Amino acid sequence: MTTDVRTGPPTAGDERETLRAFLDYHRATLAMKCEGLDDEQLRQRSMPPSTLSLLGLVRHMAEVERAWFRRVFDDNEAPMVWSDRIDFQAAYDASASNRTEAFGAWEAEVENSRRIEREAASLDLTGLQPRWEREVSLRMVMVHVLLEYGRHNGHADFLREGVDGTVGA
Repeated sequence: MTTDVRTGPPTAGDERETLRAFLDYHRATLAMKCEGLDDEQLRQRSMPPSTLSLLGLVRHMAEVERAWFRRVFDDNEAPMVWSDRIDFQAAYDASASNRTEAFGAWEAEVENSRRIEREAASLDLTGLQPRWEREVSLRMVMVHVLLEYGRHNGHADFLREGVDGTVGA
């Protein structure tokens, strides 16, 4: 990996600014873990029979962004990116994927999520989480997605070490 160019979250700021910055920091962390790797390295699996790879994590996080921002606040019927049904595991199988496909989808979903957050009048905005059939707030969605990134970036540390022996940041 190259030099860490992520912008750290503020040490003081309002709730929205802090949540936004932490999300962007974790998004940048996932991208950093994949930096400098070719398609084959990005598809390298942790260990059989697992399909978990860095490219699979990027694909999975595209699904997470879509499920928690687009499907909740824009279009409850929006299809998932890589499955015909709500199957987050399908994204992990990146055996036929490449950087362009996975990162293109992920970056598009991230930009859509950012747009939704920017346009919301407040963190109290609610939308329907179709899987739960319940209303959820933008605040809850941002915290949930932040936790997803935190968990999966831990996996990304392990996967990156398996590819090139680097130590997690």
